[in-house]
Amino acid sequence: MSKGQVLVLGSNATQLGLRSGSTATVGQYLNETAVPALALLDAGYDIVLATPNGTKPHIDAGSDTKDHFGGDEAAYQRAKDFFASHPAMNDVRTLKSVVDEGLDGFVGVFVPGGHAPIVDLMQDRDAGTILRHFHAAAKPTALLCHGPVVVVAALDDAPAFRKALEEGDDAGAADLARDWIYAGYRMTVFSASEEKIAEEQVLKGELYFDMEKALRSAGGDVSVTDKNFASNVVVDRELITGQNPASDRAMADALIEALDRAAA
Repeated sequence: MSKGQVLVLGSNATQLGLRSGSTATVGQYLNETAVPALALLDAGYDIVLATPNGTKPHIDAGSDTKDHFGGDEAAYQRAKDFFASHPAMNDVRTLKSVVDEGLDGFVGVFVPGGHAPIVDLMQDRDAGTILRHFHAAAKPTALLCHGPVVVVAALDDAPAFRKALEEGDDAGAADLARDWIYAGYRMTVFSASEEKIAEEQVLKGELYFDMEKALRSAGGDVSVTDKNFASNVVVDRELITGQNPASDRAMADALIEALDRAAA
């Protein structure tokens, strides 16, 4: 018997604009999607995947490697097989449909990372509605790597906030974030120093803003590790955030612990 349904918010973005005017091909990270999802299933929870347009997320090519699974070929293959063929990864809903049909039946929500979520989910109105519901109900809300920046979708005008960040309008961004539901929450996110490495080695270009600045501009109490790509998970009330791809299992464990505690 299932312990309950966890809603997974996926991204449909495949292109990310860079400051140079060029674009980079992006997607969700394989390990950040599959490791927590499989852990939830193994722990007795069901998962429901929803995206803005109702189609399956694209996996970032840079994440399609056993390196993100500690070099474990079997774990890597299990993740690939899961994403390719498991019904939960292929019966994709739209965010709007899960909002319209009601969110009370979900026991938690999870947002994987990769750069894709900063394109669409970060400014998606339905994602904001979902986050506000889970916040009001104090239900476990977990976000990983770049995923934590999606919490700004809960702002009244998330697209305007994102535009202010792109334009370097710090005062305008802070003004738009007044009364943000997560103001003062402790949280973590893919660090500015980690992003520099990603920009140089993967994206081949500079982003308009880094994730630390985005969350601090909104009012988040952001902390990151001194060592790049060291696992780091921060829990504050219902909010569970993981800093980077290496935080996948630790964030999953924290989410399952919070779900089990809420059920008890």
